[in-house]
Amino acid sequence: MTVTASTASAVPDPEPAGFGPFAHLTVRNTPLYRGAMRVFLVAKERFAVHLRPEDVHAALPADIRPAELETVVGALDRLVGWGNLRADPDTARVTAVEDFYRKRFIYQLTREGEAAEEALSAYDEALGRRGALQAVALHDIVTQLRALLVLAAEDEPDPAKAHLALDALASRFAALADNARAFMGSLQRTIDLHDVEERVFLAYKDRLIQYLERFIQDLITLGGRITRLILELEEDGGAEPLLRAAAGREAADAAPEEAERAEDEAFERWAARWAGLGAWFISRDGRESQARLLRGRALGAIPQLLSVVRALNERRSGRSDRSADFRTLARWFAEAPDDDTRHRLWRAAFGLYPARHLTVDADTLTARAARPVPAATPWAEAEPLRISPQLRRTGSYERRGKPRKVEDREERRRALAQTAAKQAAETAAARARLVTDGVTRLSGLGELDPASFGLFLQLLGDALATWRPGTRQTVATSNDGSMEIRLTALTDGTAAEIRTPGGVFSGPDHLVEIVDLTDGDDLTDGDDLTDGDDLTDGDDLVDGDEPMDGDPDR
Repeated sequence: MTVTASTASAVPDPEPAGFGPFAHLTVRNTPLYRGAMRVFLVAKERFAVHLRPEDVHAALPADIRPAELETVVGALDRLVGWGNLRADPDTARVTAVEDFYRKRFIYQLTREGEAAEEALSAYDEALGRRGALQAVALHDIVTQLRALLVLAAEDEPDPAKAHLALDALASRFAALADNARAFMGSLQRTIDLHDVEERVFLAYKDRLIQYLERFIQDLITLGGRITRLILELEEDGGAEPLLRAAAGREAADAAPEEAERAEDEAFERWAARWAGLGAWFISRDGRESQARLLRGRALGAIPQLLSVVRALNERRSGRSDRSADFRTLARWFAEAPDDDTRHRLWRAAFGLYPARHLTVDADTLTARAARPVPAATPWAEAEPLRISPQLRRTGSYERRGKPRKVEDREERRRALAQTAAKQAAETAAARARLVTDGVTRLSGLGELDPASFGLFLQLLGDALATWRPGTRQTVATSNDGSMEIRLTALTDGTAAEIRTPGGVFSGPDHLVEIVDLTDGDDLTDGDDLTDGDDLTDGDDLVDGDEPMDGDPDR
């Protein structure tokens, strides 16, 4: 039986115990209660505190508005009982003594009811949110980090400027992280074809793949730049004065009873935000950064999307799939002449055979091989199995004894530390080997050792990941922000060969410049951010100057 809005007042709603201001979600006429609460929230935004029943009735959407005003009055009274609203006598329209004896109330949101509606709004927003990969946020983060770098160079940073820059940075970073999580979740549901129609998926798959490729390109290009700026700010504790200046400005508005610890608590919050920003872009202590994980997840989503498209095309073209295989198998079962044939078909299709739970020895296996026993032979008619007396006595072949002694792994730890130090030295030597003195050709790199060649392949892969048809020049930064490669295509058609102990690497020749960003002179061509060239005057990366516009110095 369905209870409509016009008859809801005639049927009493149950009184759920323990739900408080959320009780209106568990009763029959929930849409009417939710609509009434939204009317009060909209009125509060317009600074209207009290509403009369006729005001609520007129503001309700037409699809849930009851025909009778008394139905709205009954709903408001129930919301009062649940704690969502407060009812006060309406004395403004009293013109006679008889009006005092009539039930007239004006209604107002309670603090509990307002908090419940805000929680429900956040819940509805989270359910409908798909998220986005915000490449613009990456540009904004670069801009704010450069502004902080300029402030850090001052002897006494302006607290107001530091607080505003850090607040803008935290806001853009939080939006980037939240939207990335929401987008990857919705992308996985799309790949799994959950909550999405096949026709809709096939219609926008190309745009989705292009969107992922464009974001991956921006993440590769700008992620290393962000890493480099964060490391510059953290060098010699340059970020701490900015964080303390922002914390001091926040603590100025603290209540008197909280003034003593307000600044320390604010500094801890800002330090945690800064640490979260660094962990998102920089891989440290053997833990991969979130940006690297996001990049790998986005790269892995592209072949998954293509495989889904391929499976859908095969299904639509009538090729065999699992459901078709099961239908064919069912037809074979129906056409089998007898049960023995069906049993053989079952065993061949599913590989299900009678179980052999007991372990037998070699002699038993030899006897079974000489005289096979059909699988359908009952246990009572088959020859007995000879098993180990230990298995019969204890139920296990395991020999129990003293536990093993605790091993001393100090020698292994020392070996691991030596290996790590050796690898770090090899990486440093490889970086020094790859750094070019200006622009050179790929063919001019000469012979490379395995470590240098591996690092070169990583840099070349990051550069080629940003390469698109028609691109002539690109700039990419390594994931840890330590090296930058600038690659320019040549039109003379020459080939390059790089010799290694394992073979020869060959391909089209390019102009290449590899720069070590950790040698202390990583701000190239006079692009010094500490000389007063503040990017807050409009000369930033969000004004249309893309990093792929042919100007490698950007």
